Amino acid sequence: MKPIPILLLAAGRSRRMGRADKLMQEIDGMPLLRRTALRALKVAPVIVAVPPAPHPRHDALAGLPVDIVEVPDADEGMNASLRRAVSALPDETPAAMVLLADLPDLTSDDLTLVLGAIDFSTKNLIWRGATASGHPGHPVVFHRALFPALLELTGDTGAQSVVQAHHERLVLIPLPGAHARTDLDTPEAWANWRAKRQ
Repeated sequence: MKPIPILLLAAGRSRRMGRADKLMQEIDGMPLLRRTALRALKVAPVIVAVPPAPHPRHDALAGLPVDIVEVPDADEGMNASLRRAVSALPDETPAAMVLLADLPDLTSDDLTLVLGAIDFSTKNLIWRGATASGHPGHPVVFHRALFPALLELTGDTGAQSVVQAHHERLVLIPLPGAHARTDLDTPEAWANWRAKRQ
């Protein structure tokens, strides 16, 4: 069976960060985007959706064996990135993991755990990371049967409508703590997260 690639969505404009780019914020000496990509690469092939070059996010990924997909219509919202990334999948890809780039607590082990839960012999179509207490989060793996629905999405809602339409065929995989839901969208969120790490 062909591997299940990771679609790393990193073309958003991080509007809530003011003038700063959340994906270029440094953690442990490297931009968050590069750190997330490295964690994903330990697990599976990675396709990264980014704004068109020239853009600092391209520099953050320099030298990494990822497939770059440019998203010229990124201003539309997250689904522009999702459509472009899904369109770049190799033929006969059995499923794909959608991973947001601003989830700093997700580890390679977390991604491996979600991928390991996939069982194509069942009726399930979606495998989704959750908090330890069971709240749905990220990453989310979609069976190839849902790729056409993902390609029809528009706007900035993500794939929530697809998930909701197939909720009875979804499996939640609990991950440690709040790894699945800790995202850093604002300067305040970054400050709080960094304070907890000290």
